[in-house]
Amino acid sequence: MTAMMVAMSMGMYAQTVQRQVVEEGGTGPFKSEVVGDASCTGFTVYRPQNLKEVVAKQGALPVIVYANGACFNNNVEMRLLLSEVASYGYVAAAIGPYDEADVMAQWRGVLKAAYPDTKGDVIMANGEKILPMTAEEKKAQQEEQAKQRAEAAKKAKKNKKQAQPAAPQFSTYPKMLLEVLDWLTEQNAKQGSEYYHCLALDHVAAMGQSCGGAQVLGVAYDPRIKTCVMLNSGIGDMEMMGTTKEALKNLHTPMFYMIGGPGDIAYANAQKDYERIADNIPVVMLNSKDGHSGTYYEKYGGNYAKAVVKWLDWQLKGQVGQSALFLDDEYLKMKFPEWQGVRKNF
Repeated sequence: MTAMMVAMSMGMYAQTVQRQVVEEGGTGPFKSEVVGDASCTGFTVYRPQNLKEVVAKQGALPVIVYANGACFNNNVEMRLLLSEVASYGYVAAAIGPYDEADVMAQWRGVLKAAYPDTKGDVIMANGEKILPMTAEEKKAQQEEQAKQRAEAAKKAKKNKKQAQPAAPQFSTYPKMLLEVLDWLTEQNAKQGSEYYHCLALDHVAAMGQSCGGAQVLGVAYDPRIKTCVMLNSGIGDMEMMGTTKEALKNLHTPMFYMIGGPGDIAYANAQKDYERIADNIPVVMLNSKDGHSGTYYEKYGGNYAKAVVKWLDWQLKGQVGQSALFLDDEYLKMKFPEWQGVRKNF
């Protein structure tokens, strides 16, 4: 259905029908906005406000296509980071329709359940402090989970002779990243479109978090993609969204892995990816102590947003000075003392 909607939208002019500003538009030189477009309803666009004016000052803007954690059809979890990145002069198209859900309400539950043992205080963007679950809360959670498993097993035994319904399919798929890139390409070429001659389509990044990283690897072969950003993600020996370690053979661009350390469930898979990536592909991996949830809930997307901006500025805008975080161990130690970094093929 999403593919059909994208295909039907081809030929239509971009038409912003929904709009919001997050965290005053970010800290970058170009205040950002989040928009929903009537001609591309399956996606959300993060971009600088007054797009034409920004392009007149800076030139056409690099593009990011983004896939969500859990391969969800919703990008609210990355709203702070994507808004911040856009404020530095990027247009990011994220899988999932425009949504004005409360970012903090969503993250509160995620952080409570997945509090990393290696992290100290967790302070959300609204100033709220999240504390790890108490022993009593963990016990209650485990008992509830055990109860649910027992009920599911009992139900399965009772219905074992009945036909089982097919497992629900994911509502997103890797090729959506290329479909929205096609839409942006058409809009960039269409006189009268909001994006007419605004996009630097020879400077495109594919970025995904967790399961979304598998979707990135699934389309990384596309020659239009110039770099990939893997957030809390790695394929390892898994198969996810039709992607396996074989996809690593199709890489042709510099790769950046931002991982949350040993407390990140993607840690082991990311290490395997790093070792398996061919010797002709530049790759950097940074590890923090933030676990699988990164710093996406912190003000302006936290330190993960800072690292992403520096990588994109280097890879897509040619700002060589931004490479220090990835190539200079002393600089990394100075900026983020608790982070560890490795690199190869530079």
